[in-house]
Amino acid sequence: MPNGIELDLSVIGTSGLKESGGYIEEEFNKLLKGRRGPALYREMADNSSTIGAIRYIIKALVRQVEFRIEPSDENNPQAVRWAEFVDECLADMSITFEDLISEVLSFLDFGWAYFEILYRIRRGDTEDPTTRSKHSDGLIGWRKLASRAQESLDHWEFDQDGGLRGMWQFDDSGRSTGLIFLPIEKALLFRTETTKDNPEGRSIYRNAVVDYYFLKRISEIEAIGIERDMTGLLTMEVPAELLVKNPTPESMATLRALEKMLGELKRDEREFAIIPAETDRNGNFTGYKLKLLNSGGSRQIDTNGVKLYYKQSILQSVVAQFLQLGMANVGSFALASSQTNLFAVALVNFVDTICAVLNGFGIQRLMKLNGVSQELWPSIVHGDLETPPLSEIGAYISALAAAGQLPESEAIKKKLLEYGGLPIPENDADAVGMDEPGEEVLERMVKRRVRKIPMKGIGIPAVKG
Repeated sequence: MPNGIELDLSVIGTSGLKESGGYIEEEFNKLLKGRRGPALYREMADNSSTIGAIRYIIKALVRQVEFRIEPSDENNPQAVRWAEFVDECLADMSITFEDLISEVLSFLDFGWAYFEILYRIRRGDTEDPTTRSKHSDGLIGWRKLASRAQESLDHWEFDQDGGLRGMWQFDDSGRSTGLIFLPIEKALLFRTETTKDNPEGRSIYRNAVVDYYFLKRISEIEAIGIERDMTGLLTMEVPAELLVKNPTPESMATLRALEKMLGELKRDEREFAIIPAETDRNGNFTGYKLKLLNSGGSRQIDTNGVKLYYKQSILQSVVAQFLQLGMANVGSFALASSQTNLFAVALVNFVDTICAVLNGFGIQRLMKLNGVSQELWPSIVHGDLETPPLSEIGAYISALAAAGQLPESEAIKKKLLEYGGLPIPENDADAVGMDEPGEEVLERMVKRRVRKIPMKGIGIPAVKG
């Protein structure tokens, strides 16, 4: 080695991840350990109206984002062609790109999402799904990026250095038996965070688990209280000797008969009470009495206020408290605008993560399988998550113009037209993002018109006849 320094390539330390036999032991809450964690997160996502609203707004925002494939060099015809190829692969899958992104977003619910990459050899319209394609150039494309449910995880497999080798899946669908190993080389792993290199990431609802638990319990108790207030609690007064510690066989038989009768009167055999009957002045039994026992007066605790508190806590845990603005007669437009901007900033980081995984482990592997040089590898990028209001854009442009700082640029004009949803004049040079296209690209543009192809929210500068 230079300067006589010996290079040590060995791995000495560890990430500190608590795992045993592939089972992650980072979670201290027993309700979230093992398979109970994904089950609880699924319950929260499907049962909670508050979390349902969060999931809906996230999917609505992400679905309006424009994803596009960008060539590594827009002046290089080969780079443009390989960008077109990736775009073709996305359109050639058995699942639409829009549905793929929707499934990928499940990593927000569970903290992670695992997708198996299924390839195909593009040989046209064949009967074999591994070769059937809209194209017949013999290249290797994507058949599908297939999701593997978080609930099906049994354990992970790590190498000696702590690197992830893959996921062991427990399949109980009937198509196979036992455990299935899905190697990481044939998969995409999306995670909300990479602390300790934990493959399970961290659900965005993790901090809301306690709030959800108490909100659920309070709602259940409230519903029981409402039912009992409206229908009453069925009670029967009986002789005191029937309720002594050691009743006679005759008393026991009488008590069991009464319980059976009362149980048939209500949906639940426990929805009644048997209490000692009143006695007269001489201590004599006054007879069996059947009646409804109701609670009188109003509640000392405002359950609506308590539930609202927990709902707000759930929303605050994911910076989505703007969904509650106006419901309590509070909140201003300025406050709503700032909070929605903060939510969009938080969400755009997750969209960046999706693009990073698709680029680093999806597109790169696809390019290597097809023997493409690294300098020609394209990448997937996304547009703005939230479009600024036209009034704010107009005020900003007016301020620049008044100060004489408004630059003359076709790119700025095009962007302003896009914000306004107005048609953009066709300009071949601008369509491919070049001021001075090269001779080879210019020759292609003369023969064929270049335009952008929208495909379920995804498109690239593509060449069409």
